[in-house]
Amino acid sequence: MIKYSRLFIIIFITFIALGANAQSTASTATTGSPYSRYGLGDINPLLLPQNTAMGGISAAINRISGYNNINPENPASYGYINFTTIDAGIFGSFTSLAQQPVGQSGTLSANNSAFRLSHVAFAIPVTKLSALSFGLLPYSEMGYNYKTSKTGYGSGAFADTNTVNYVYNGSGGLSKAYLGYGLGITKNLLVGANLSYIFGNLQQFNSMEIPTLYGFLNSRNETDNHVGGLNYDFGAQYIFDFGKAKLKHLTLAYSTSIKSSLSSNTDYVVSRYVITTSGDENPATDSLVNQKGVNTKIQLPWINHFGISYQYDGKFLVGADYSISNWSSLSIAGVNQGLQNSETFNLGGQFTPDINALNNYFARADYRFGFMAEKTMYNVVDNNGSNNSIKKYAFSFGLGLPLPPNLNSFYKINFSTEFGQQGTLQNNLVRERFINFRLSFTVNDRWFQRYKFD
Repeated sequence: MIKYSRLFIIIFITFIALGANAQSTASTATTGSPYSRYGLGDINPLLLPQNTAMGGISAAINRISGYNNINPENPASYGYINFTTIDAGIFGSFTSLAQQPVGQSGTLSANNSAFRLSHVAFAIPVTKLSALSFGLLPYSEMGYNYKTSKTGYGSGAFADTNTVNYVYNGSGGLSKAYLGYGLGITKNLLVGANLSYIFGNLQQFNSMEIPTLYGFLNSRNETDNHVGGLNYDFGAQYIFDFGKAKLKHLTLAYSTSIKSSLSSNTDYVVSRYVITTSGDENPATDSLVNQKGVNTKIQLPWINHFGISYQYDGKFLVGADYSISNWSSLSIAGVNQGLQNSETFNLGGQFTPDINALNNYFARADYRFGFMAEKTMYNVVDNNGSNNSIKKYAFSFGLGLPLPPNLNSFYKINFSTEFGQQGTLQNNLVRERFINFRLSFTVNDRWFQRYKFD
C-alpha cells in the first residue's frame, strides 16, 4: 500500500472521529424538514455518491467500466466485485424553508444546514463471482422544530381571545448496519442478500401552550423510542453482453426490502408546566403519565425497486429505476401512522470522455448527471381538512476523479450535488428547497493475495 493508502487511512480515521462526534450530539437535528415529524422521519435510500450523482439509479448498477462500486441497494451487485473495495464519505446539506400563511401577503422563511458522516462500506471478493460486503449507513433522520397558533376558541360569552400555540419538535435518527453476500449463479445472473440491523433513537415532543395566560398549566407529550431490529434485503441482476469484445451490457434488475418488525423500547411522559411572565419555562409541576420501558413493535413496509441500465465500458452508462414502497402499512406500537405509499422515478447516467487519455486528466474523469421525482409517503392534512400528497424533485450531477493507480490498487474521489424541492407553498404547507453535497473516497485494492517472485 503506497501513499494513497496512507491518505485513505487518515481520511477514514477523520470520518470515524466525525461520526463519533455526531453520535455525541444526537439531540441536534440532522435534518430541518418539518415533514420528518411523520413516521420514522426522512428515509434515506442506501445510496453512495456515485449513485446519487446519477439521479439515484441503483437497482441495475454493479461494476462501472471495470471499477468496483459498492451498491447496498441491490446486494446482487456484490457478485461482480473482484477487488477489495472500501468506500467512506461525508454529507452536507443546506435547506431553505418557506411558508405562505393564510391571510398574509408575505412568506415566512428559515434556513438551516447539517453536516455528518455519510457512510462506511467494505466489500471483499470470496470467489471469482462472489463477494462479501458490510458497512454502516443512515436509515432515517428526524429533526424539526416549529409551531402553529390558533385563536378565537368558543363564541359569545364563552369566547377566548388568547392565542394557543402548538409546538412540535423532534430529533434523532436510525442507522442501518448491514452484512451482505452476492454471487453469480452464472456469469450473467447475479443474486444476493443483506442481513441488516436497524437501530437508533427517535425523540418527539408535542406541546400546547398559552403564553399570555399567566399561571396556566401548559401540557407536553414526550415520546422517546429506542429502536433495534433485523431487516432483510434481496436482489437479482441479469446482464446481457453485446459486441465481439463484450464491452456493451444491458442489465435488468430487481431488489426488495421485505416487510419486517423492529423492537422499540418506549418512554412516554405527559407533563404540565408554567411559562413565566418573562417567557421562561418553569420545571414541570407534575407528570400526568409516566410510562418507562414499554416494549412495542414497529412494522416496516415492503419496498420494491426495479431497474434497467445500458453500459458501454469505458465510455458511458445510462439507467432508470422505479421504486414503490408500501408506507401506508407502517405502524408504531400498533398504531398506523397515516402515511401513503410512495413512488420514485430515477433517471441518470455517466460518461467518460477518454478513459485512456495520457495528457488530459479531465478526459479520464467520470461526469455524472440525473433526475429524480417522488411522490413521498407524506400525506399532510391542511387547515381546511384536505389531504395533500407531498411531491419531491431533484436534479443531480457529480464527478468521479481518479487518482494515479498503484500496481494493483485504484483510487477515486466521488462527489455529488443535488438541487431539489419538496412540498409547496399552497394550502399553508411548507416548501423546502435543498442542496445536498456528498463526498467519498473509494479504494479498489488486491488484498489477501499471495504474490510469486522469480
